Amino acid sequence: MNRSTPRLRALAALPFALTLLVYVLLLVLRYDRLPDTLATHFGLDGRPDGFTGRTAFAVVGVALLVALGAGWTALVRRPSLWGAWATAGFAGALLVLLVRDNLDVTDPSQVSSPLVNLTLAAATAGLFGLAGWGLTRLVPEDAAAPVPGAPDAPRLPLGASEVAGWSHATASGPLTVLGVIALAAVPVGLILAPWPAALLALLGLVIGVPGLALARVRVAVDRRGVTVRPSLSPRPRVRVPLDEIAGASVRELDTAAVLGEFGGWGYRVRAHRTGVIVRTGETLVVRRDSGREFAVTVPDAGTAAALLNTLVERHGKV
Repeated sequence: MNRSTPRLRALAALPFALTLLVYVLLLVLRYDRLPDTLATHFGLDGRPDGFTGRTAFAVVGVALLVALGAGWTALVRRPSLWGAWATAGFAGALLVLLVRDNLDVTDPSQVSSPLVNLTLAAATAGLFGLAGWGLTRLVPEDAAAPVPGAPDAPRLPLGASEVAGWSHATASGPLTVLGVIALAAVPVGLILAPWPAALLALLGLVIGVPGLALARVRVAVDRRGVTVRPSLSPRPRVRVPLDEIAGASVRELDTAAVLGEFGGWGYRVRAHRTGVIVRTGETLVVRRDSGREFAVTVPDAGTAAALLNTLVERHGKV
């Protein structure tokens, strides 16, 4: 998967900047023609069932476009650039249509939003999406990373009779803080007693215990494969046996990749990969025979990958 580049991020931010400019200009030019209260939410029959003050509507619209733009700019990947443009087109069109429908209205309850408005917004999203897809060619594809287990993957020289192992701890300050705060809520909930407070104590346990368990983990590579366990406890642990491993490589994970590919920090399970993600930076990536990947963020991942590839090769799988 392609990682974000400055050009790619700029192209992802561009449609939101354009729609924000149009929205703000429209508000400035038509602000005196808008009622103090706008109809902003509609039922299936097209009749309004939600209303927003004029100033609040302007602020919320700007905040929505800025938030969507920031999210897409941070998480965008080359194949999904069209999605950023489609999102900007859809959101911008809906905001513009809301302004149009509320112009010169004296009674917001009489405003209607027919189904054709959604059709127009969807059509705008489609046109924007096509533009984004066309702009993808302006972003060069990333060079392919070495395939784990390939001949040019890293190796650690070992003699025929030599035995080696590797171990390193990795820690996360934010997870530590989160775990401590969550566990601190347990006695507070128990002291306050009744049911809502007891729920606070339960949530503290559910979040705090796994949070602290993953706040500092130890990663080991040896003849058994890869093992990840809490530094202060032998359990729970995650192990990928050597006979299930095709090879290993190293990559750098930034915040966008952590959120986009793994959905956040902690023990993550996705469609084609699992991982113990406690920080950004150097990451050991293990490819299983099934094609699934296991990733763990750990310093000195290059040594771990090299040793693992050597052990896999010695095991007769490369």
